Amino acid sequence: MTIFYNAFHSPLGAHSSFTLGCKGKTGGLGLELGGPACENIYIGVANREDNKFLALPFFECEDGLESSRYDHDDKSENDEQQEDNLLQSFNTSDIIRDFSVCTDTWRAQDLKFSIISSSLIAPDPNVASEAEQEFSYCPAVLTEIEIDNSGCNRERKAFFGYQGNGTTDSMNIVRNLPEGYYGVAKGRSTALITDSKYAVSAQGFGAEDLLKEKIVQNYKFGLGGTAMLIFSVPADTIAKFNVSVCFYRAGIVTSGEETSYWYTRFFDSINSVGVFALENFDEYKALAEKGNKSFQAEHFNDAQIFQLTHAARSYYGSTQLLNWDDKPFWVVNEGEYRMMNTFDLTVDQLFFEMKMNPWTVKNELDMFVSRYSYTDKVHFPGEENLCEGGLSFTHDMGRCNHISRLEYSTYELFGLDGCFSHMTHEQLVNWVLCASVYVKQTGDDAWLRDNLDIFEKCLDSMLNRDNPDPTKRNGVMGLDSSRTLDGAEITTYDSLDESLGQARNNVYIAVKSWAAYLALESLLDEKLATVAKKQVDMAAETIVAAVGDNGMIPAIIGEDCESVIIPSIEGLVFPYVMGMKDKVSSTGEYAELIVALKNHFEAVLVKGICLYDDNGWKLSSTADNSWLSKIYLCQFVAREVLNIKTPETGLIADTAHMNWLLKDENLFFAWSDQMTSGVAHGSKYYPRGVTSILWMSEK
Repeated sequence: MTIFYNAFHSPLGAHSSFTLGCKGKTGGLGLELGGPACENIYIGVANREDNKFLALPFFECEDGLESSRYDHDDKSENDEQQEDNLLQSFNTSDIIRDFSVCTDTWRAQDLKFSIISSSLIAPDPNVASEAEQEFSYCPAVLTEIEIDNSGCNRERKAFFGYQGNGTTDSMNIVRNLPEGYYGVAKGRSTALITDSKYAVSAQGFGAEDLLKEKIVQNYKFGLGGTAMLIFSVPADTIAKFNVSVCFYRAGIVTSGEETSYWYTRFFDSINSVGVFALENFDEYKALAEKGNKSFQAEHFNDAQIFQLTHAARSYYGSTQLLNWDDKPFWVVNEGEYRMMNTFDLTVDQLFFEMKMNPWTVKNELDMFVSRYSYTDKVHFPGEENLCEGGLSFTHDMGRCNHISRLEYSTYELFGLDGCFSHMTHEQLVNWVLCASVYVKQTGDDAWLRDNLDIFEKCLDSMLNRDNPDPTKRNGVMGLDSSRTLDGAEITTYDSLDESLGQARNNVYIAVKSWAAYLALESLLDEKLATVAKKQVDMAAETIVAAVGDNGMIPAIIGEDCESVIIPSIEGLVFPYVMGMKDKVSSTGEYAELIVALKNHFEAVLVKGICLYDDNGWKLSSTADNSWLSKIYLCQFVAREVLNIKTPETGLIADTAHMNWLLKDENLFFAWSDQMTSGVAHGSKYYPRGVTSILWMSEK
């Protein structure tokens, strides 16, 4: 198992990441990016024996000899020239990594380098004190460099620096810091700042130029594209140096509508960010240690720990807390695509947000209602849009810092039946499920009362999308939105074949709709609850009636579809987390449905159908495109809800899925979602994997 994989190291709500872990020029200080910054990162120390320097392998050779920079174990025809390099990489065999949810520590010979991402709890800006918010939303991560120079009778240099990517902003030495602070930066947006008395800020053409420079006045060379903090390590000591890795973007940061970062209420520059973070270093470090423990569970295997840790980091790196007319606007950016609050991600990230920061769920739901809801008509396949539809919600709220126009997403096009079509029914169901889970788990009755009319409109809309004639309803979506014109709606699985791509009559949507009707039955008044209950019963009957002689349920009900899918069971998670465990019990009111779904799942989770040869899960029998976030969710349903606890649902599957992430092709983009035979081909650098938080609540 390699230790050289990229991972996010991110502050809360700053849409930024100090990404690090892959060899070479593959990480860096990224602000509002859909992938790593691809900057040279220099972290190292002088040798004990000579005047050369060793560094962690996160840079490329300045003279083109890349291999000498990040794999000194590999010998080549250029060995003699490599040996002459002033700056070399540690041997791979000398490097150890300790990867946790809040800390990431690298050790190599006399060097120990720790990255601290401490804040997991995002305080509600509507109720938290300014001090709490300043502490939690400070846009910095902290690092600690420890050099063991004991037994060495000479002073040695240590260093931490970077070569910023791009030409818009110059690398520079940070000015106007308080006495005793030193820093280097790229423009005014990213910086390294320290409070060590043993530090000096330096700028030059390259890392080797800086490390061999004898004239300190030349450390301020303004044309240099590389900047470093260089530390003097006294003889025969163990020295520690604290460095804050800072991000900052002032002023208006979005188009479409004008918003700024929430953290600018507390910090006026990147300088103030760096100083504040260092002043609170001990508290952040203690909080990080506490955070590491909070993500541990006795029943976890190593593969689960790795995947949850990796996914949580990716989620936080995608978060953005904005100030919109003096009100907080919580955004989760969609990885490499950078779509803002994609609703079909929100519903999956729901479980993580409810555990960590429930107010963010309410914030997202309120924004969908106030700005990203719409009313449509609906049509049967091939017919005109003459039937009443109702309320629904958009796919997203914008992309790449552009806030989308009222009632429209950036993703959805008209007149399609494949990728980029509308997800009207699924987003309608997603609002009901997110809102219901929020109410059930928080007991926020005031919010429920304020939004009761929305719940009622959602029920009416779902009924119309089943069938406008009440006598012909079956509890399952049967009509498409007028926004598709003469096309058809799709699901979140937009890049798959019809087994998961088509929304109408899809068993995945049918079970989620069944769960939404259950939720509405429990929240609405007696008259409407009776209507919802009838839909619950009919949906269950329709799904059970679709079971074939082989015990499997076709992916598309009633349309001669031969595909079968694992996500048939996905929707069962919602009643379970809402406390309706009796509704998903094999001996309860809907036992026939639950047993049918359990039998279906056991029938499809075999090699040749929905199990790869490496024991990884294949979501659809007819599509080689499997999504880890959905696998994690369905693993929870299989093990905890359906009580199917086998090696195929547990350890061997977990190991296979971890190994997907650790394939050479996947290391660069940290945690990725969409996998084709275990290789990421989409949804890279992605936040959705926090569905794995569900594993923590398993018995």
